[in-house]
Amino acid sequence: MIVQRRRSIRLKCYNNARQRHCGRYYNIMKTVRFVLQPLLDLFARLRAVTMPEMKAALGTDVDVTVSRKLAHLPARTSYSHRGSFYTLDSIARFDEQGLWCGRGAWFSRHGTLLATAEAFVRAAPAGHFTHELEATLHVSPKDALRQLVGHRRLHRQAHGPLYLYTALERGRRQEQLAARQALAEARDPKEEELRATLVLFYSLIHEQQRRLYAGLERIKRGHGGDQHMAESLGLDVETVARGGRELLAGQVQRDRVRRAGAGRPRAEKKRPVS
Repeated sequence: MIVQRRRSIRLKCYNNARQRHCGRYYNIMKTVRFVLQPLLDLFARLRAVTMPEMKAALGTDVDVTVSRKLAHLPARTSYSHRGSFYTLDSIARFDEQGLWCGRGAWFSRHGTLLATAEAFVRAAPAGHFTHELEATLHVSPKDALRQLVGHRRLHRQAHGPLYLYTALERGRRQEQLAARQALAEARDPKEEELRATLVLFYSLIHEQQRRLYAGLERIKRGHGGDQHMAESLGLDVETVARGGRELLAGQVQRDRVRRAGAGRPRAEKKRPVS
């Protein structure tokens, strides 16, 4: 009887302690939920938010305060817009490639642009050229690819006039190079003939017409058109973009190749005044 009574007392003490312990943490979780509610409401309304918007919702001017509260949520930053947008994993609806766009900002299952570019290049059957990856990710991956090669996380190899990015591991890299070579050999001869004709036509027109034509093709191709036309015609990307802007704004010099004052100075201007 004495032993049973002692056991009963110990069991009662254990249950009381467990209830106090659980109740304490329940109150903590309830408090955390209450503190985070402004953020949760903001995410539910906008889906993708910025740091200034979160600070306004929480009534603070301190980034660290927002970061501490975000640490309690399954949040991730965008790989576009320099990582300035945030969303929750429960909100993002990633496609089959692991990408999702919210309020114009792009998010990836892989996280940052570096991690995303690396994952896409490794998974590509024939590697990736820069303009191919840009068309997929909707941002320029140039800097990210350069860092990945510099950190020996990807391999870069000249392939014709372009650089092909592949996996660093030798076996996987050889598979991707072989697949890319097979694609090049299977290219449609009519497409090659059309490209040669385009280059010939481009060589016959003057500077302004070249810029405007490249800008027109850039507008027709949409996102990634700058890089594609620059690589096809051997132009600077900014020149192609400038041609598109001039066409859209109607800023065309109809009777001149260059604006007044552009080009090299005349010979008499070079002579010293006697």
